[in-house]
Amino acid sequence: MAGARGWLCLGLCLAVLAAFLAGVLAGWMAKLLEGAARAPGRHQSVRGKLVSGMDAGSIRSFLRSFTKLPHLAGTEQNFLLAKKIQSQWEEFGLDAVKLVHYDVLLSYPNETNPNYVSAVDAQGLEIFKTSGLEAAPGGYENVTNIVPPYNAFSAQGTPEGDLVYVNYGRTEDFLRLEREMGISCAGRIVLARYGKVFRGNKVKNAAAAGASGVILFSDPADYSAPGVQPYPEGWSLPGTAVQRGNVLNLDGAGDPLTPGYPAKEYAFRLDAEEGVGIPQIPVHPIGYHDAEILLRHMGGAAPPDTSWKGRLDVAYNIGPGFSGEASFRKVRMHVHNTNKITRIYNVIGTIRGAVEPDRYVILGGHRDSWVFGAIDPTSGAAALQEIVRSFGKLMSGGWRPRRTLIFASWDAEEFGLLGSTEWAEENAKTLQARSVAYINSDSSIEGNYTLRVDCTPLLHQLVYKLTKEISSPDDGFESRSLYESWLEKDPSPEDGRVPRINKLGSGSDFETYFQRLGIASGRARYTKNRKTDTYSSYPVYHTAYETFELVEQFYDPTFRKQLAVAQLRGALVYELADSAVIPFDARDYAAALRGYATSIYSLARRHAPQLAAHGVSFDSLFSAVSNFSEAASEFHRRLLQVDLDNPLALRAANDQLMLLERAFVDPLGLPGRRFYRHVISAPSSHNKYAGESFPGIYDALFDIERKADPRAAWKEVKRHIAVAAFTVQAAAGTLAEGL
Repeated sequence: MAGARGWLCLGLCLAVLAAFLAGVLAGWMAKLLEGAARAPGRHQSVRGKLVSGMDAGSIRSFLRSFTKLPHLAGTEQNFLLAKKIQSQWEEFGLDAVKLVHYDVLLSYPNETNPNYVSAVDAQGLEIFKTSGLEAAPGGYENVTNIVPPYNAFSAQGTPEGDLVYVNYGRTEDFLRLEREMGISCAGRIVLARYGKVFRGNKVKNAAAAGASGVILFSDPADYSAPGVQPYPEGWSLPGTAVQRGNVLNLDGAGDPLTPGYPAKEYAFRLDAEEGVGIPQIPVHPIGYHDAEILLRHMGGAAPPDTSWKGRLDVAYNIGPGFSGEASFRKVRMHVHNTNKITRIYNVIGTIRGAVEPDRYVILGGHRDSWVFGAIDPTSGAAALQEIVRSFGKLMSGGWRPRRTLIFASWDAEEFGLLGSTEWAEENAKTLQARSVAYINSDSSIEGNYTLRVDCTPLLHQLVYKLTKEISSPDDGFESRSLYESWLEKDPSPEDGRVPRINKLGSGSDFETYFQRLGIASGRARYTKNRKTDTYSSYPVYHTAYETFELVEQFYDPTFRKQLAVAQLRGALVYELADSAVIPFDARDYAAALRGYATSIYSLARRHAPQLAAHGVSFDSLFSAVSNFSEAASEFHRRLLQVDLDNPLALRAANDQLMLLERAFVDPLGLPGRRFYRHVISAPSSHNKYAGESFPGIYDALFDIERKADPRAAWKEVKRHIAVAAFTVQAAAGTLAEGL
């Protein structure tokens, strides 16, 4: 009897357990079905509340609050700002907010031994010395801890020698000097103007040319607008202002001492002299008033053409060295920066998804700035803060997204995208398996003319859809949509019926997520008029004059442009996190691939005789692109038939959409740039700010006629055509129903 009772008890327990599990499963299924069947009208209504809940005045308040003091990465003030953002996110109602730290290599000027550039006479006595400080902007005279102008991660040193003017310091500029003009930079100090390409590329080119040091300056031709007064009377660059910035060539490595791995306490660190991407020659920036004094006495060859001339009242002679009575003078650099391991802090906030908590949509932007950073990055940080506040209001009304939202305030972006890269490295396995998309929230404005969007082709249709539902902030477009003003001001050169959308390059925190991990990414901000505004970026970029007053008086007095950008970023994140079907369109990727393949083939056709001689064919690439196009069309046909009430079928289709971008990543990386793994789009090896399509093929073709071994050079082109063809074909396979 006792045995029977035992079996009876066991049976009852199993029945209770089965009933409990069935109830849990039923509840889970009901939750999934509720999320899948959520009415489109309600979904759009919630998005409307999110967008309309954002306020221009609130963005203004956040910007004012965040820009009162400098907040350079690694400083106490930037840590306090992180704590402030954390506290506000907690008040907004996020489920969790934490500070995540890393110990990374940063670079600062020597406080007791300032950097400067001098001209010395034949006896070595200084007869000219550049200014070491910028005059404090009005209203900020009593602010302390403003870092003097410098280039982070410059090598220390006091090189002395003849000066050579190298225009923008691009690859083609150095080639022109050496091959066409017979001017060597070996052992000399070069003077390059900012603009056109990333400053780190300029330094890399100078070092390759044998230069002993680099002086950088901002020419009025690139950092002033005609008819616009220097700040504070206008928004052009004052002659004493100096652009700060790092001169690393990390190529996506993150912290120079822990490439590929997070800079945590347990990390193995390279020795300082082994650090990735750190230049071996001194670099220092100066204002154009000081640059004009140096250029005024330059001798040597005249500039090869007018493109080498800026807007200073000098001849822009190349050198080397000075002329006339100044011919015995040399230039001496004094650079004493120190690199040190410093703790940085990311702020990570989450709203847990109700239906698919293991699927992540990330909205991140950095908060560290060289000084006050009212445009870069704080116009973006203020927008991020307002987006989080608006999501918090939705949560207080009982709403919760389908998928998990992650908000990030990154640290040390200005030192090489360090905060965002280290967090991505620490969480790479999880992020690659679970991330739907990354949306960047760096500067909201770099101009005030029209919208600029850079993103994966997967997001094109979603961007177009959402901009049609957001009001344009532009004068003359009252009661019209953001899409309409954007289309009229910047139509696509390929298809004038839609606005221009650019490829992703680098230069901000989306880099690791897109280029290394293959997570669909995008960014949006207001920009200048690309047709008429010839100045580079915005004139006071990375100077002490990037103040709140600059934004309020000259760029966006009503804060409506920043509001429109916040609304677009927030709406993108909402749709990606809450739509039953992830709103990606693979057909736009197919169209982009056709354009990219045609473009790279046109570049190769410039060498038509060599193509034939070396048996180079693009047929396999075009075939793969055609197969991808067919697979994309077929996938979206099947997608229309997916039963939204079947959570497993829905999940399977969404996984194909989510993982498509991952299919374009090559684990071996690009040649010499192993952390850039995206085969379709990567930063140009000659300018990391610009996105290049089929970068492996492009780099193999670049300068091919000047390579010593043509046969080996064309073998490299053929290899990368094969890699690209395989990758596109493999991506097509991920859209199929099965193997």
